Amino acid sequence: MKVAQLEAVRQFRLVDLPVAEPGPSEVQVAVKTVGICGSDLHYYAEGGIGDTPCVYPAVIGHEPAGIVLRTGAQVTGWQAGDRVILEPAIYCYHCEFCLTGRHNVCANLRFLSTPGEPGFFRELVNLPVQNLLPLPPGLSFAEGSLAEPLAVVLHSLKFAQPQPGETAAVFGAGPIGLMTLSVLKLSGIQRVWVIEPVAERRHLAVSLGADAALDPRQVDPVAEIKRDTAQRGVDLVVDCAAKDRTMSQCLYAARNGGRVVYTGIPSEAVVALEFHEARRKELTLFNVRRSNHETIAAVRLLQEHRRLFAPLLTHHFPLERIADAFETVEHYREGACKVMIEPS
Repeated sequence: MKVAQLEAVRQFRLVDLPVAEPGPSEVQVAVKTVGICGSDLHYYAEGGIGDTPCVYPAVIGHEPAGIVLRTGAQVTGWQAGDRVILEPAIYCYHCEFCLTGRHNVCANLRFLSTPGEPGFFRELVNLPVQNLLPLPPGLSFAEGSLAEPLAVVLHSLKFAQPQPGETAAVFGAGPIGLMTLSVLKLSGIQRVWVIEPVAERRHLAVSLGADAALDPRQVDPVAEIKRDTAQRGVDLVVDCAAKDRTMSQCLYAARNGGRVVYTGIPSEAVVALEFHEARRKELTLFNVRRSNHETIAAVRLLQEHRRLFAPLLTHHFPLERIADAFETVEHYREGACKVMIEPS
């Protein structure tokens, strides 16, 4: 099978590797689409994520959908030709955290596309049968690949608990930020400010329902939000960027007693946070680690609200052009939002 290996910072190499037959309770899948995530970009452009360095060669990519090719022993309910969404996290199911429903912080978690665990920028993959979900007939493979990031958004908003009539701000209008905007509006949030330096993404945010889209290079977003709310601030802030002071700006944009959710991943291993603003306001701060049992709900949302999510799919590249795809994402070329790799 063809595999795209990350050999060093900004260096991919296409190699041919053997693939084993699926083992007991495993399914072999031809990977049709994989979305490029912001965390993939960290590995590609920075050589790691925060305090976790990349281990080369690495196979990244964790937003996949595909077609079942064959099944291993003891597998029932699946057959060749089934269209599937693939979960990238493999849990132990017996540690303290799995047994209490916190699978995303499993003590023995294997997340495919992290160091030592090859991800999905490859033609074929064998997965435990429990990591497959059916891709509904009305959704394309690319739309199915949105289930993983949308599940992260839904997990973040379990913490945020948006209430009808409240106000919110979203820092960053990449795919996660735009999905967050859409779900906030579906939740009944009255007004959402989106802060994003890339013009095409601001325009997309407005088309998806943002009430204001601010360019942080032109205006002070906190001052604008404070002005628009009579100096009160917003009820809820979600940071989907974690870049250029956004982590602290969220604290200033929130009202007294408000909630701040950090969904984005900062590049730095140690982050400077202007904590006293949070202390004085008695803000509630949350951080997000992927998702936890939200994928089925994400698929349902994709089915019911395709008009909100399909516009995020802007570019498609074959596996052979993965380097071009990552350059497109890194430099926001041609209005790039969610860029898809098509391995097979």
